[in-house]
Amino acid sequence: MHQAFEIAGLKSGPVLSIGRHQATLAAAFERAGHSLHSGRYATVRVCPAPVGHRIVFRRRLKCGRTIDVPALWQYRESQPLSAAIRREGALVRTIEHLLASLHALRIDNALVEIDADELPIFDGSAIPWCEAIRAVGRSEQPAPCRVIRLRRTVTVEDGRRRIQIGPGAGLHVAGHVALAHFGAIDWSGFITPESFVQDIAPSRSFGRYFRAMAGRAYGWVSGRDFLQGVSPHSAALLWRGSVLGGMRVPGEPVRHRILDLIGDLALAGHPVEGHVAAFHTGHELNHALVGALMRERTAWELV
Repeated sequence: MHQAFEIAGLKSGPVLSIGRHQATLAAAFERAGHSLHSGRYATVRVCPAPVGHRIVFRRRLKCGRTIDVPALWQYRESQPLSAAIRREGALVRTIEHLLASLHALRIDNALVEIDADELPIFDGSAIPWCEAIRAVGRSEQPAPCRVIRLRRTVTVEDGRRRIQIGPGAGLHVAGHVALAHFGAIDWSGFITPESFVQDIAPSRSFGRYFRAMAGRAYGWVSGRDFLQGVSPHSAALLWRGSVLGGMRVPGEPVRHRILDLIGDLALAGHPVEGHVAAFHTGHELNHALVGALMRERTAWELV
């Protein structure tokens, strides 16, 4: 059954994945653009996939060989300022915005073909991915969607950084960051297709202007693929207590941390339902939580 996406207003309560069917895209779509770290141009084609396929990245190598890299926590590789996976030497990175969009818009099965090692960053937000997904629509499939439901709380910490997930209906996230010149910034709410598109997806990758430019210069001088695509057009760059060009949504930095978190949680391989509290989190801590959750098998059930 083909379903078009419509945003009719924010829903205040949880939307449960339990009891729904798996879904894929109603048609394929293609997007292309420059990447954040390498700065190179990449073309991505996101295609429908059968029941039980889950999200798989197909990397096309220059030699003509293709390698499939499942979007699963076992294949996760630590990379600076991004989420990345690797299998049989094939790296795919900066995958978090697409994964978050697919997850939030209830797309369980998709094949993502890419001709480079890094996805495009576009404007630093998830809106381009959401628009593409909503344009082709969602197709339900004749199989139930299995969901990770928390039985008890799992917590990981690193100094003042902490993230935990505990039992609760739907996916509810409370995020907190404190930035110099900005102070404490908080956001909390249920993650539904509507709230994601309206409140979370518009937020952009962010960083201090001077640090971003210094990182770009370092990458260029050292020959490393690091922040070569960063600019005011691909990120929200902070200058003292403001964002160059202004914030797109109130508290944009914490909302983007939540966007990244949703994408990182998708590496669990199934939708996760529970209440998340994230304090100064980032990719490394997010992935530490996913790893701890997967290893603590008695902390959750697959329903």
